[in-house]
Amino acid sequence: MRVQESYSEYPVRVVIVMGVSGCGKTTVGSQLAQRLGHAPFIDADTLHPTANLAKMTKGEPLADKDRWPWLLRVREEIGKAAHSLLDGRDSSLRSARTIVGSRESSGTQRMYVVCGCSSLKRSYREFLSRSDPDTSLEQLTHDTVFVYLDVSKTELLRRLGTRQDHFFNPMLLDSQLETLEPPDTTREAAINIYGEGSTESVVEDAYHRVASYIAKNSL
Repeated sequence: MRVQESYSEYPVRVVIVMGVSGCGKTTVGSQLAQRLGHAPFIDADTLHPTANLAKMTKGEPLADKDRWPWLLRVREEIGKAAHSLLDGRDSSLRSARTIVGSRESSGTQRMYVVCGCSSLKRSYREFLSRSDPDTSLEQLTHDTVFVYLDVSKTELLRRLGTRQDHFFNPMLLDSQLETLEPPDTTREAAINIYGEGSTESVVEDAYHRVASYIAKNSL
């Protein structure tokens, strides 16, 4: 994973909005994708296998053996979206080409893929940030930055209590909070954001923080 002092020449930036259930990953992530030039958005929750959904519905926490195959699928979908942007095969993805930040005013087109994924552990984030080990250097497409939505347990419980028709059992919140390893922004490519404001303010904060980060960390 690239740290803040490094610079990226990859043509696609992947922005992963992360945190425990109820923090706003899908809502903020999908709207952030729109702000980043109508970038494609991947909701990692939709990629869980049926067995994982059944466990969470029953209030059974997921273990690493449940999460790794799911994270592999998330990484694969991110890679597919990045390649589609570069190939220009999909006109709806092609429209996501946008320039963000003053350092990119020289004409470099930066493209974005946004994903909402819990990414609770640092090991998960490192895995999501790596390309498939069989990928050659010439085939590498993207670099990754995480946006951590920091929300208090009280607010998380309130939000989870108002959800309807969602597979996540609120009883699992404590387990997720125990598993959570908040990003260390001095060692990881990550931005921490206070996530308890209005959706509009959180999205706007995330957009400007991402734009600033990428402007400072792109060649």
